[in-house]
Amino acid sequence: MLYTLLIAPFLDFEFMRRALVGAMALALAGAPLGVFLILRRMSLSGDAMAHAILPGAAIGYLVAGLSLPAMTIGGVVAGFAVAIGSGAIARATALREDASLAAFYLLSLALGVAIVSVRGSNVDLLHVLFGSVLALDDATMLLLASIASLTLIGLAVIYRPLVMDTLDPGFLATVSGAGAWTHAVFLAFVALNLVAGFHALGTLLAVGAMMLPAVSARLWTQDITGMILIAAAFGLIGAYGGLLASFYWGLPSGPMIILACGVFYVGSLIAGPAGGLLRRLTPRSHLEG
Repeated sequence: MLYTLLIAPFLDFEFMRRALVGAMALALAGAPLGVFLILRRMSLSGDAMAHAILPGAAIGYLVAGLSLPAMTIGGVVAGFAVAIGSGAIARATALREDASLAAFYLLSLALGVAIVSVRGSNVDLLHVLFGSVLALDDATMLLLASIASLTLIGLAVIYRPLVMDTLDPGFLATVSGAGAWTHAVFLAFVALNLVAGFHALGTLLAVGAMMLPAVSARLWTQDITGMILIAAAFGLIGAYGGLLASFYWGLPSGPMIILACGVFYVGSLIAGPAGGLLRRLTPRSHLEG
């Protein structure tokens, strides 16, 4: 019975196996990125970059149709442009960076939808906005696996300076000049993973697979390594559970994956031992932190 319910859909249908592998690649690479975005107070930056990808991908679509290379290159260029541009505007004007990111977010979404609508149909627009995780071809699978592998290897290399820059950037600046390039490399990995997520989940949902497991993990531990491991576990289980729910209930797969991750978020809000509601309502000794 359990085999039929939990395993058979992935063994019997190749598109389900492809969707599961692709979603798990996004979860594994997105977990540490989401954790560091939260700890660096850059959650809005991730959301803005996710939507900034849309105009670049839409221009790629306008030039070459639903071409993986064209839309990927366009998305990466647009993501980098917004990440750099928002910071430059914040330094050159009276606007704070969150305000400039919000402006980029809104303009990028509107511009991307307008560009896709020039040439595409409503089906193409839905594909761009919500992805097609059940229709991942070999080229897209290779792209997801390559970006996930590159991200994990790269983060392992810069992990120590990235942690130092996140927790105490002033100290890192006094002992090393690694802060600036570490931040730039980190943003590059965020942009690459949002582009990968765009192909599977669409521009509206890609950031959800990165942020929801990380936000949930933050409520379970204050240790960075622990947060990353918990976020990865939430992301993997969310991908698996969301695809199963989509298969049995006939609902869109991308939104169901995000909703499955949302279940962990709600549960963490209630029961998370590092800041959940029950923890805060439970009387503690004055010696407890």
